[in-house]
Amino acid sequence: MNLITVSGPPSSGKTAIILKTAETFKQRGIKLGAVKFDCLHTDDDLAYEKAGIPVKKGLSGSLCPDHYFVSNIEAVVDWGLKEGFDLLVSESAGLCNRCSPYIKEIKAVCVIDNLSGINTPKKIGPMLRMADIVVITKGDIVSQAEREVFASRVHAVNPVAIIMHINGLTGQGAYELGTLLFDESKHINTLKGSKLRFSMPSALCSYCLGETRIGETYQLGNVRKIKLEEKQND
Repeated sequence: MNLITVSGPPSSGKTAIILKTAETFKQRGIKLGAVKFDCLHTDDDLAYEKAGIPVKKGLSGSLCPDHYFVSNIEAVVDWGLKEGFDLLVSESAGLCNRCSPYIKEIKAVCVIDNLSGINTPKKIGPMLRMADIVVITKGDIVSQAEREVFASRVHAVNPVAIIMHINGLTGQGAYELGTLLFDESKHINTLKGSKLRFSMPSALCSYCLGETRIGETYQLGNVRKIKLEEKQND
């Protein structure tokens, strides 16, 4: 089975891209499964079911969805192997734009939309910088010049990734993406022992453990303070 990880900011068009690409997989006789990781609520699993794609969803609740992803992806892979999928797609929302739910030697796709602003690529960390393929959506709404400027900003952050423009409504460009995703030589049997491409954010402070009161008295653990005073020259 092949495993693909797809991430990106909320509402960037991840599910639409996956569904359009899944249509091309069906034409090629590739059996596809999907898993959706999110935080509080998602209806994307219904969209997968409507398209005839076996799907599981996981809601992280009070936990970071990407930490939740790392804790559960091994079990999800076991499910995919039991179901006999040729390709399993994992979709996870990088809500803070910092996490990198990517695994070494597992193909990683980051979806980002043209409407998010030309400085957005600089604001996204390993989720964009560590991706193998960057899919830019909603390019039909902006001008050609804006598309080229945005793509150049993405390239500046991740100069080695393949950058593609795909229309999530019409599916234009989805076939080309499908040819890049499925690789018969990249089958996996387990993720045990695999490593993330980048470490998760450091956490474990009093607020992680349920504290709600504000003030230094209640702040314990891994806490970082903003620097408000400038250093005076001697």
